[in-house]
Amino acid sequence: MPDQDTAEFRPAPERASSTPWVAAAVLGCAAVAGAAWWFWLRPADPAPAAPPPVASAPAPAASPAATAPMPEASGPQNLMDGLAPADASLPPLAESDSRVTALLGELIGADRVARFLLTEGFVRRVVATVDNLARAQAPSRMWPVQPMAQRFTVEGAEGAQTIAATNAARYGAVLDFAEALPLDAAVALYARLYPLFQQAYEEVGYPRRYFNDRLVAVLDHLLLAPEPKGPVRVKLLPVTTEVPDLRPWVRYEFADPALQSLSSGQKMLVRMGPANEARAKALIREVRRRVATGEMARKPTQ
Repeated sequence: MPDQDTAEFRPAPERASSTPWVAAAVLGCAAVAGAAWWFWLRPADPAPAAPPPVASAPAPAASPAATAPMPEASGPQNLMDGLAPADASLPPLAESDSRVTALLGELIGADRVARFLLTEGFVRRVVATVDNLARAQAPSRMWPVQPMAQRFTVEGAEGAQTIAATNAARYGAVLDFAEALPLDAAVALYARLYPLFQQAYEEVGYPRRYFNDRLVAVLDHLLLAPEPKGPVRVKLLPVTTEVPDLRPWVRYEFADPALQSLSSGQKMLVRMGPANEARAKALIREVRRRVATGEMARKPTQ
């Protein structure tokens, strides 16, 4: 459940768990339907000093955290035929940023795209983050979203601290926005852009796997996040250097070892608070139903 530039409460460079967020979304999760609402729930963390490399990278190693199972390579397990046909005129992945940015702008508005998303290498960022949501770490340099402004907050005396009740309020506005997203249109856009997501997934190191199958597996994994009752206890990791600690909020982790061992995405859901977690899971289920079955909006019952 990393936060801002946390070591444990945010997707800190190479070490921290990402806890968006999000999703992950899944967050999170692909294009806007699987990604936009989830990724915008991520904890705040500072913008990188320079644009991160988005070229192909080796496949991340499996972590001790519960990792969503990888589907077998016998063919796609979750068909997308009913969503929308793939766009036959897509540019190459390396040249796709402007096209993807324009399409996202048509869906949610150019102002929201500029406010919330990091569009340079967006497809690769989405693929990397979705894949990492079920792992212990989700490096912040690959997130496709802008950071949130507020910091993670706690309450109570030292040694008995819990996540502050006011912390949940950080997510209200983005959840409101997420629930208002036109999911059918967002998932249709994901299907149109799917060849780009698939190519990026293969570049990461899965040449005979299918990104949509991974997305569904990660969404299923996020839905298994525990739902603690009552305040969640946290603890502050000790400082082992003489350097003054100017950002103590970055050093919190769950006091319960079972919660601390969760994946980055599940930690984020827990950290949001029970009411927000329930709302986020409802959104995850709706995204999952579409990308797993190709079924769009439910027809009204006669």
